[in-house]
Amino acid sequence: MFYRGIKTNIFINIAVLLVLAMILIDFVIIIAVQNILIRSEISKGNFLISSIENELINFDKTGKIFSDSDLKAKLNKMLNESGFSCAVILDRKEDQIYFNGKSCDLQDEIKMLAKRAVQSGEKITEFLGTSWGVFWKQSRFLIISAPLFRGEDIIGVAGVVLKLEEVYGQLRRTQRLIFIYILVNAVIFTFFGLYRLSKVTVKPLNRLIKRANEYREDDELFFLYEKGDNEFNKLSKSLNSMLKRISEDKDRLQKTVKSLETANFDLKRAQEDIIRAEKLASVGRLSSGIAHEIGNPVSIIIGYLELIKKNNINDEERREFIDRAENEIDRINNLIRQLLDFSRPLGIGLKAVSVHEIINDIAKALKIQPILANINLNLNLAANIDTVMADPDQLRQVFLNLIINAADAINSINNKSDGKIIIKSESISSRDENAGVNPAKLNIEIIDNGPGISEENLNNIFDPFFTTKEPGKGTGLGLSVCFMIIDKLGGNIKATSKQGKGTTIAITLPL
Repeated sequence: MFYRGIKTNIFINIAVLLVLAMILIDFVIIIAVQNILIRSEISKGNFLISSIENELINFDKTGKIFSDSDLKAKLNKMLNESGFSCAVILDRKEDQIYFNGKSCDLQDEIKMLAKRAVQSGEKITEFLGTSWGVFWKQSRFLIISAPLFRGEDIIGVAGVVLKLEEVYGQLRRTQRLIFIYILVNAVIFTFFGLYRLSKVTVKPLNRLIKRANEYREDDELFFLYEKGDNEFNKLSKSLNSMLKRISEDKDRLQKTVKSLETANFDLKRAQEDIIRAEKLASVGRLSSGIAHEIGNPVSIIIGYLELIKKNNINDEERREFIDRAENEIDRINNLIRQLLDFSRPLGIGLKAVSVHEIINDIAKALKIQPILANINLNLNLAANIDTVMADPDQLRQVFLNLIINAADAINSINNKSDGKIIIKSESISSRDENAGVNPAKLNIEIIDNGPGISEENLNNIFDPFFTTKEPGKGTGLGLSVCFMIIDKLGGNIKATSKQGKGTTIAITLPL
């Protein structure tokens, strides 16, 4: 696009305004002069008719007008000198006694108008025909007809015709001179106006622009005040005041940003502490079940050791008892390793992990827990791809919390023998309109047949410290931590439930 500076805009606007103003003045002047010229021609026509009246000095008793020998020549001379194209004279009985004119096509119209003047006894002026005037089409002919008097008696009537084209021609010649005047004046006054306005407006603006380009934050008085109490002086004051406020706001903003960075760091640390605390709570529950489970193999090992001490067993039996004791020790070692896996510190970054593998490990560890003693844990992991980018420890914590919550819900009802938890997985795709691709996602559902959650509480279950468990049996942070972890991984988690029909927790993670 063509760039136009303020000086160019001022130049164009001044030129346009001057030309329009002068054209309007020209239009008014031409119309006024045209009216004056036409009135002048009418006056000249009236004077011609009066002259004709003075020349007609003889008349008889019947009313017929007689001319002296030189009358016709005088009338022809008067008509030629006046500039009128033709003239006609009728006696009072409307008979033509004189007609003269070159290429006059309006003889009938003149006679008709003359007869009307005799009948009315008044002067009549009419415009006929069309011709191109100065600005538009106008009348071509001017016809003047007036009765001729001798004293108070009408002795005849005279009519004259003037071609207005000569008037229009004079106006058009004048118009050309005016146009030249308009052009010269427009050029002179445009440059003069540009010079004056540039001095008043453009130069102060250029000084402000130069100062703006030289701006440094340590300038105390940035925009220099203009001379005089004008708008540019006020603008300089306003800009200085604005920059001062911006500088003050910048200092406050920097302090606020530092404060927010500190608060964000503290918040992240608090979130990690909450996740760690909730994880330790889950580990505590696992520990109680594992401690109970370790008791049985320990008793068996002690029994085998007692048998090995006896002298009445042979080497083959002693070796068998030792192998069985080793198996029980391996069992205890596996239980302790699972507990350590759950309780180890949180990971420090994301990596590719198998969701199915994590769920299988959790299911294997929970099967020995008393909380799942009367609950059927069914895995239906049908997704063909289950690899996601995640912190495996945090993802393990999510599924552990959800399965324990489901088990707690089932154990809260009287009939515990029919408890069932189903974990399903499937690969899904959702259309991304912006990217124009189908990004694959993994959907995991944990379904239980517990008592369900009321509609009133369903919208609040992911809020921190919200719990429906009895005091001392829940912190209200488990589902909140799950939501926090899944959201950080770019996924989402939602719950659907009906009272008496169980609950479904659905997790979606990007593959």
